Amino acid sequence: MKNANARARARAARASLALAGLASLALAASLAACQGDGKTTVRFWAMGSEAEVVAELIEGFERAHPELRVDVQQVPWMAAHEKLLTAFVGEATPDLAQLGNTWVPEFATLGALAPLDDAVAASATTSSAVPPSDYFAGIWATNEVLGRLHGVPWYVDTRLLFYRRDLLAAATGTADVPETWPAWLAALRAIKAAGGPERYAILLPLDEFEQLLALALSQDEPLLREDGRWGNFRSAGFRSALSFYLRLFADRLAPLVIQTQASNPWHELGRGYVAFMISGPWSIGQMKRRLPAAQQDSWGTAPLPGPTGPGTGAAGGSSLVVFRGAAHPREAWQLVEYLSQPAQQKRFYELTGNLPPRRTTWDDPVLASDAHVRAFRLQLERVKRTPPVPEWERIATEMRVVSERAARRVGPAMTEAELATIALEAATELDARVDAILEKRRWILARREAR
Repeated sequence: MKNANARARARAARASLALAGLASLALAASLAACQGDGKTTVRFWAMGSEAEVVAELIEGFERAHPELRVDVQQVPWMAAHEKLLTAFVGEATPDLAQLGNTWVPEFATLGALAPLDDAVAASATTSSAVPPSDYFAGIWATNEVLGRLHGVPWYVDTRLLFYRRDLLAAATGTADVPETWPAWLAALRAIKAAGGPERYAILLPLDEFEQLLALALSQDEPLLREDGRWGNFRSAGFRSALSFYLRLFADRLAPLVIQTQASNPWHELGRGYVAFMISGPWSIGQMKRRLPAAQQDSWGTAPLPGPTGPGTGAAGGSSLVVFRGAAHPREAWQLVEYLSQPAQQKRFYELTGNLPPRRTTWDDPVLASDAHVRAFRLQLERVKRTPPVPEWERIATEMRVVSERAARRVGPAMTEAELATIALEAATELDARVDAILEKRRWILARREAR
């Protein structure tokens, strides 16, 4: 009797499963009918405002490829990293995605991204070519990890100088920004002297690491050594950059404030509280919107100065990546090719203000004639990538913490020797913190090399 009851329960369970399966098939058929039978859906995850406007570009792609449909999912930047990692672990990644350049090394090291070297090479003879030589070298390099290409730059950014041309000219006799640190320092001191004790020459929020990073990248020594195994912050180059950074606070050229204490840097520049700030391309639109018409001719942009000549900056922005687990990798690459064309990059710039990574696109009159954008073109030729290690964002956080603590130690009229001592102590502490972060990396690389 018990066996009969068991068999009956089993038959009932199978029947229930069958009904559930039929219901699922019916639902799938219904969805297919709603989406259009016979079309392949390419899943594309994009972040923030880019996801809001990319649909306008996708329309042209779908017209050119009527057999394809692109499903764009908007992912908030604050949740993007965790969502992408969760999708990779759960084998539920999209076909392609927008990925911040500093995230590429992490996902490439995990094996989440498909190498694109062969796809780029194959496109060279087509009308949709993606030629590496047309991209800014430092930007292209952000996608090269472990000897392979894992992404194609979609848009770029870097930080440079936004400044009050009139204040600089009044203090120094010229509105042109010097190209070297010593000459720039002299100009900043002149601006401070002219502005008085309640005004400053430059805004450098202490809870941002990007300003010090830009100065450090202008040095020849790398920030990490031995293939990213150890910190290199005690190098002469980084200590020199940190000493220059600390001098700006010691001479009261920069206020000791964090972002929340200067939450509207464009307003501070506009009212002359500071004459310089270091920011990215998004500030162009902010300056045009926030400053009155009478002040629009009073501000400008300029590449960063360097120790002995023009400086550099960090290669930032986002890239397009294809996931190794993509259901439709060929179609995903077709979309990457399409979005990488100069015509689409120009349209993307018009919609978002995001700067294009290809030099050909910069030849367009809309970009070439914009005086505020031109400085970015100059600096993009000299940008450097941050160290291509998955731990970089944690390292950058430690750089911010240690440099803020050092800046709060400096006092007025400190000698170069005193600043150098503080810089050495800070660099030593930073190396210790970074070496601890990189301990697992050293272990992994040692095991790999021992095989």
